[in-house]
Amino acid sequence: MKLTDPVSTIKGIGPKKETALAAAGINTLQDIIYFFPRSYEDRRNVTPIAEADTGTEVLVEAEVVSLRVSGSPYNRKAPLSVLIRDESAGAEAVFFNGRFLRSMFRVGSKYVFFGKVSCSFGRKQMIHPQFSEAGSKDDIRGILPVYPAIHGISQNELRRIQRELAELHDKIPEWLPEDVIRDNRLCGPEYAVRNIHFPQNAHRVLASRFRMVFEELITLQTGLMYIRSDKRLNNSGVVIDTSYGDSFVESLPFSLTDGQRGAWSDIKSDLNSTKRMNRLLQGDVGSGKTVIAEMSMYSAAGSGYQSVIMAPTELLAKQHADTFSKDLSESGFNIVLLVSSMPAASKKSALRAIESGEADMVIATHAVIQENVVFHDLGLVITDEQHRFGVEQRRTLSSKGENANILVMTATPIPRTLAVILYGDLDVSQIKSMPAGRKPVQTSAFGQDGRECVYGFAKKEIAKGRQGYVVAPLIEDSENVDAVSAESLYKELRKEFNGYKLALVHGSIKPADKEQIMADFAAGLINILVSTVVIEVGINVKNATFMIIENAERFGLAQLHQLRGRVGRGSSESYCFLIMNRGSELAAERADILCTTNDGFEIAEKDLELRGPGEIFGTRQHGLPNLILSDIVKHRDVLRKAAASAKKIIQKDPELSSPQESELKRRVKKMFGEDIKLDL
Repeated sequence: MKLTDPVSTIKGIGPKKETALAAAGINTLQDIIYFFPRSYEDRRNVTPIAEADTGTEVLVEAEVVSLRVSGSPYNRKAPLSVLIRDESAGAEAVFFNGRFLRSMFRVGSKYVFFGKVSCSFGRKQMIHPQFSEAGSKDDIRGILPVYPAIHGISQNELRRIQRELAELHDKIPEWLPEDVIRDNRLCGPEYAVRNIHFPQNAHRVLASRFRMVFEELITLQTGLMYIRSDKRLNNSGVVIDTSYGDSFVESLPFSLTDGQRGAWSDIKSDLNSTKRMNRLLQGDVGSGKTVIAEMSMYSAAGSGYQSVIMAPTELLAKQHADTFSKDLSESGFNIVLLVSSMPAASKKSALRAIESGEADMVIATHAVIQENVVFHDLGLVITDEQHRFGVEQRRTLSSKGENANILVMTATPIPRTLAVILYGDLDVSQIKSMPAGRKPVQTSAFGQDGRECVYGFAKKEIAKGRQGYVVAPLIEDSENVDAVSAESLYKELRKEFNGYKLALVHGSIKPADKEQIMADFAAGLINILVSTVVIEVGINVKNATFMIIENAERFGLAQLHQLRGRVGRGSSESYCFLIMNRGSELAAERADILCTTNDGFEIAEKDLELRGPGEIFGTRQHGLPNLILSDIVKHRDVLRKAAASAKKIIQKDPELSSPQESELKRRVKKMFGEDIKLDL
């Protein structure tokens, strides 16, 4: 057998099981060897039957006293009762549809049973326990691996397969460089694989898992750094004169915050140099990132270069276009909007202006990455809410300008220590201070019985001339989900707020209708906007002072914070009310965190602690592949070490073209799939 042989070479793996394994990403013998346990069962200690407590899983060693098949002996589905006894007491092992098992037991012989203990008519029972003859080669005692479930393949079969493939462990080649192994004190891959599948003690398992977690994280980091490698993408960038941005700041009716000044200083340093800017700008909801984008794009236009900002939604793109047109109305620069819903004639005109260079600043959605969009001289690329775009989308946009400077912005706060690692070679700037006059949003949590109080408060705010939002987790009612929908909530609220002006908006409404509703809300023609999370990003109505979130327990902490950021954008006191339908410890913790802090970075830290990386990182749209063994929060120390090693590898071999990096290259390609263009 060879590591590259297909799984069909394993005895007992037919077409159905081969298909089931392929669905789990297992195609070769090496793939299944690298299919690691998710946990272990400790079956080393035998429990006397008399001491086996009901409801617990135990291992017992006992003699078979008698065998009995209930019902007709010719019924193949008849249950088998095996009476067993050790020196302390007796019990019964029951196997439904177990007549065929009768030949596997011999009265008077000792067997080992593992399973959960129950009680029936005063007798201890084990229903369908795992078993083996005591002392046989198949003895089930020891530390047993528990593998992720694969449909149609039992745990016992997975363990059998791993035992059969054990002879291949010594054939697993070492593929990490010697200095990486030495610097990180890694055990060899054959040692790691053997001790993960067949653990002898906790120390060996920990050393082995450390190796495999490191393997996964160095593959992740190498892939991310390959995508963003300055050496591969060209380290030189166009020089942009940021004095134009400085003059724009002087014309604003307000002063920059300390956080904005710090971020602008970082960006100025990048743009004024010949080194290509590759920067991540993090700023909490409402911290003023858009002004930084305006300053940067104004500087690019003044220096004779085009610039583009790509937003995740048409709503946000149009809002940016309105803001830019207003703020830069006296600049003389041509600002062009490009979104998918534009009439054909308008889109054709925009494309012509972009290609000819007539368009100085382009504000767009993902429509800008289409092949027919050609820039005349693109010097600056900005992606807003960057986590909503895939890796390849961001790369495609960046490639439309030769040596264009890159700025990615996000309102999803990420702890700096993780951001520096996860975004590889991107420099990181953060805006933590809020604009002058902004007040923290007062947040309170209520049960269902508090709704009347919340509605009463909302009516008082409307009486002051204010507006607000009511957010629901669903568009329509669902039999499968215990949560209120925006449509049913809208009907109820029209009765509760009779005489007030309400509107409903969600993702299924036609774009033109949605735009009109949002325009009416911004103009103050609507008192309450009932919505789904479609308002999470890009709505800026300073007169909105209250946010009511229904079924708040169904939202993640980061999303709740984003929603809350739709209010408190003016100088008036603003409020957020969390209506909880049912309680859970996690939901209560989230609500408590939100009620005690408005700091998005602190919330991000808590979010990672409560939910792990999935809430912020663990989806394909963030550009991060799924991780199997690793947790970027729990294993952040390993992540740092892997990042340092990956950086050395990429600096030495940016294309991963050397024979020594062929296995790493293969693993990167497999991990990132379509998200990476890497020739093997």
